[in-house]
Amino acid sequence: MSEGRIPRQFIDDLLVRVDIVDLIDAHLPLKKTGANFIARCPFHTEKTPSFSVNRNKQFYYCFGCGASGNAITFLMEFNRLDFVEAVEDLAAFVGVDVPKESVSARGSPQKKDDLGNLYQLMEQATAFYTDQLYAKAGAAALDYLRGRGVDDQLMREYRLGYAPDAWQSLSGRFNSQALLDTGLAVRNDAGHAYDRFRGRVMFPIRDKRGRIIGFGGRVLDDSTPKYLNSPETSLFHKGREVYGLYELLKKNAKPERILLVEGYMDVIALAGSGIDNAVAALGTAASQAHAELLFRFSAELVFCFDGDRAGREAAWRAMEAVFPCLKDGRQVRIMLLPEAEDPDSLVRKEGVERFQARVRESEVLSDYFFAQIARGLQLSSLEGRAQLVGKARPYLEKLPAGVFREMMFTRLKTLSEFNTLDVSKNESTLNRNARLQSQRDKTRMTAARMAAALLVQNPCLAERSELREIDWSTLIFSGVELFKNIVEVIWAQKPATTAVLLESYRGSDDEKPVKALAFLELLIAPENIENVFLDALAGLLKQSAENELERLLSKKVLTLEEKESLRKLLALKK
Repeated sequence: MSEGRIPRQFIDDLLVRVDIVDLIDAHLPLKKTGANFIARCPFHTEKTPSFSVNRNKQFYYCFGCGASGNAITFLMEFNRLDFVEAVEDLAAFVGVDVPKESVSARGSPQKKDDLGNLYQLMEQATAFYTDQLYAKAGAAALDYLRGRGVDDQLMREYRLGYAPDAWQSLSGRFNSQALLDTGLAVRNDAGHAYDRFRGRVMFPIRDKRGRIIGFGGRVLDDSTPKYLNSPETSLFHKGREVYGLYELLKKNAKPERILLVEGYMDVIALAGSGIDNAVAALGTAASQAHAELLFRFSAELVFCFDGDRAGREAAWRAMEAVFPCLKDGRQVRIMLLPEAEDPDSLVRKEGVERFQARVRESEVLSDYFFAQIARGLQLSSLEGRAQLVGKARPYLEKLPAGVFREMMFTRLKTLSEFNTLDVSKNESTLNRNARLQSQRDKTRMTAARMAAALLVQNPCLAERSELREIDWSTLIFSGVELFKNIVEVIWAQKPATTAVLLESYRGSDDEKPVKALAFLELLIAPENIENVFLDALAGLLKQSAENELERLLSKKVLTLEEKESLRKLLALKK
């Protein structure tokens, strides 16, 4: 299944309908200053306000940390939502429904109403499994859970249940196609549907909003597989979800750290001991997507694995996956348990305080990485140190640019006694010089920059006929491709506001420079905007003509068409 799709036109209309000042003021009190509204930035700590919101542009910008965007971006960052969630919240804010669609595995569109029916079915299935847990059929499952120390309150909190050991428990009660769409049923070769989960303790999996999107089921005997998860469906994408996140956030929306453990029962057992910050991957290795999801709610993640060989291998894979996520301010720790222990058994044996101390004292990723990468190498020899550099650098180069990346290279240099930072330093110098040059370019208000900024801030200017006269092939100046792209996007999509135009650039390489143009202070009176734009455009056209004239004069042989162009250009120059 692919993710839900929201029509572009609906998003554009939504951004036109909303007033970003009203939206942000509902979350963060704003004070009017001149043409803008200001507040202390919610995205970094500051004493004096540098967070500015512009009603005309429907755009916010922080002069302190650089945070910027439209109403959707604000909800994503402020409430730590993904794009679809932010659009849904924004729609709720203005009182409209989101016409979301998704594409099913069969390739046919699946409407929002259909998805609503699937969520309802998952809720009904959960209620059925819960009833079965306390019925005669679920006696063994109930004994198992109570034997693991799971009391009735925990069972209710996590909505645990039991799937009877029968082929048609659900199939006889609910729509067969809906059961197949949610992964609750499987079709055999003869075309008959039967229950996927049979004779298992059931663990409902909820998304951040509490909606049930899938299940995990555990057997009560020695049959295999021990755990069975829902397949990928329009509701459930196991590579991007974790178990227990809804329950965690319900108790603490901003946990100091999040503990990622290996299984459902680990999460529940820890919660039963009062440790409420644990989640579990859903039968898959911890991934970059899992880390990015969890970093939205906490700056520190602790990966907890069994101390056996499989656990150590899982820890290394998790560490490798998380490297691209390690921006400055984020931290990862690795916690390997003693042999033959899991979180449940360890907390019972040592107590909550000692377990929590283990979490706090667990190995930071940098120490873990260098200890593992250097294992078996003779660092007293040149060969061993060279091997260390060769093994470590591919990992370190995956780290995002920043202080942490530089410090990791510095540590590698210390361990290897080799200046591995030469390349990194050169790259940093080049990047710094490029940034300085970019800043210098920005301070020079060229005709191109003025025209581009005015277009971004006033998309209606793209309707001027003078733009159609530009021969793009003859224009040569810094930013020409971006300028041309802005014009073409406005022509194609006809955005009503700057906020709508910015949405067209979300996730693109040009998003950052277009945002910079959107909040560039031009200090032009509203009645003069069109004239200033036309003057800047005239400058570009003049530059275009001069470039073409220079090109033609430099040629030894001209075509008839080029001769005519040269004649016109020379006439204009007189």
